[in-house]
Order: sequence, then structure tokens, then C-alpha cells
Amino acid sequence: MKVLMINKAYPPWTGGIESHLYGLCRSLKDKVDLEVLVSNTRFKTEVGLDGGYRVIRVASLGYVASTHLGVSFAKWMRKSDADIFHFHFPYPVAEIAYLLSMIKRRVVVTYHVDVVHHPIIWGMLRPFLMNFLERADKIIVNSANLIGSSPVLARFADKCEVVPYGIDTGRFKMTDGIKLGAGKIRKSFHGPIILFVGRLVPYKGLDVLIKAMDNINANLLIIGEGPSKKKLMQLGRENGRMNKIHFLGTLPEEELIAHYHACDIFVLPSVDTAESFGIVQLEAQACGKPVVSTNLPTGVTFANLNGVTGIVVTPGSVKGLAGGINKLLLDGQLRKRLGEQSRERVSREFTLEIMAGRTLEVYNQVMAGRGLNE
Repeated sequence: MKVLMINKAYPPWTGGIESHLYGLCRSLKDKVDLEVLVSNTRFKTEVGLDGGYRVIRVASLGYVASTHLGVSFAKWMRKSDADIFHFHFPYPVAEIAYLLSMIKRRVVVTYHVDVVHHPIIWGMLRPFLMNFLERADKIIVNSANLIGSSPVLARFADKCEVVPYGIDTGRFKMTDGIKLGAGKIRKSFHGPIILFVGRLVPYKGLDVLIKAMDNINANLLIIGEGPSKKKLMQLGRENGRMNKIHFLGTLPEEELIAHYHACDIFVLPSVDTAESFGIVQLEAQACGKPVVSTNLPTGVTFANLNGVTGIVVTPGSVKGLAGGINKLLLDGQLRKRLGEQSRERVSREFTLEIMAGRTLEVYNQVMAGRGLNE
């Protein structure tokens, strides 16, 4: 079975979907004949090997509205002899290219998130993208929550298959080097440590978290970069908050993992449905940390179960977020219990091996003609 994996980007470009794609490719490469088709970050098409499979990066005209404007997707799709085209939605450039190519393949779509921040563009492209989803044989979603909350997926619920995201849990083990790094981090800060990891963009709700720090006696470490950084740093300087709020930028892998282990609580304060899951929650849980997240109608509350792996609070509520964090800070036994349950659940339900196996089951269904478009 040959599979062409199609997305807007591929590492070293960073992002939640790209992290998911990389892990999925690494776990499937010995089970299927795999190729990857993505956009480059410059106006040049480059073809190379990564991990034993071919990665085709088509020339790009630029980056607009969170989208790489890759060209020649239709050309490479026509050249492909893959049995299955596996698209990572939303990436309108590739999805419309498939419609225009006039070719027919078995199509699997991983539907990552609704388009919520570009309503004008979505309104223009919606007929084409709905047509594309109509042609899909199977649609993979990260949780049943997403099917229930998405106005788009409601129309295609009968072809949806739930395959939760998975992570390489081995990356997050407490090695001697990680233990040493975590110890140094804890010595650098007086008091408890709250950690955020992610892009600095409005939907992540970092402004809510920074305001909540007025009523929290702890250090907030923020790992990541993004267009909101300057505004967030200005907010952090208000009311003398900067003595306990620390912007660390992007960190190397080992340092990032050391910070996961060093923290007391991980927080994902997202405020809208652009946050469809939050893989960083799984990463923190793999390190045995409880999570405080928000009650979004997406996979966020599937990844972090209230009272089982952490605490779920109202999105956008400064008071609610501070209350959830303080509840964990003041109860060490609760933190320990939720952290242990987090680690156990990740190992049981959210590994790369489990995700790859379930994805392969979807491929086999489609190859056997059990997709809806056969």
C-alpha cells in the first residue's frame, strides 16, 4: 500500500499539525510505502529523503493567512502512483489543487480544526472545500468532541473515524541529563513553577493567564514565539508582573523536556475552538504533570479529563483560571495524584504506536472498499 501524505508544511517548520504529521510518518514508514508532499518556505521545489521516505517540498509564493502558497501541487499529485492520498485539513491550496487535477484516488482526510479566524476566506472557499470533503472516503478526527462541536463535520459524521493524537512517550523519560537540567531550572526560580508551551497567538489565551498571575504566588514560564509576543510582554510589565513572568522563547528539545519535568503545573488557557486538541497537554502529562485547561467543545477536554488528569475551567475567565491553578498549588497530594494518572493515561491511550495502528486500520478499510465513495 502506497500513501501520499499531504500538508501545508513539514519539519523543521514548527506547529502542532506538523508535529503530528512528523510523528505519524515516523510510525507508519515501516508499515506502508510512504511519500510526503508539502509546501516549501521559498520559491524552489526540493525533493529529498527523511527517515527513509521521500519528502517533496513544492515551491512557495509566500505565506498568507496562516497558509503556505505552494504551487504545482496538482502536478505532483498527477505524477503520484499512491493508492491513498492522505490530506491534513485545512490546507485549501492542496485540497483545491486535488479538485482541479481531475484525478481520482482513495482519499483520507485528517480534519484537524475548523477554520474560525479567516471568515471571509472561508466564505469564499467553503463550496470547494465542502465538495472536497464530500469526495473523501474517510475523515479522521482527534476526538468525538470535534465531531459534535464542528458545524462542518456534522454533515459528514457518518464517514468520520476517531483516531486520537499520539506522542513518542520515550522522548519525555527522565534521563540523567533531563534530571540535571530540571534541577537547575528549579534552583533558578523561587517558588512553584507554572509552564505554558505554544505559539504566542491570541487564541491561546495567554493574556488571561498573565492577568490571572496577579492572584497566583508562583513563577510563570512561557516557552514559544509568535506575533503576540510584544503585546503580551507589555501586559506582563503592568502591575509589576514581570518579576514572576518569564518569556523564554523557543528552546532546544532537551531544555524543553527539562522544563516540563521542572514545572509543578502545565497550563493551556486557550479561549476559542482554533485549539482543537492541544498536543502539548499530552507532552506535559507524559512527564507526570497535572494540566489546567479550558472547557472548549473540542478535543482539549478529551486530552485533559477534569478531575482525572487535571482541572478544566471556563475559557476567558481570569478568576476561574487563577482558581484552578491555585487549587493545585495548594494541594500537593492532588497534584501528585492527577500527575500520576496523567502519565498512565498517555501511555495507555495516546502513543504513536496506537495512533499509527488505528490510522492503518482506516487505510485498510478504504483499500477494502469500505469507504463511502467506493
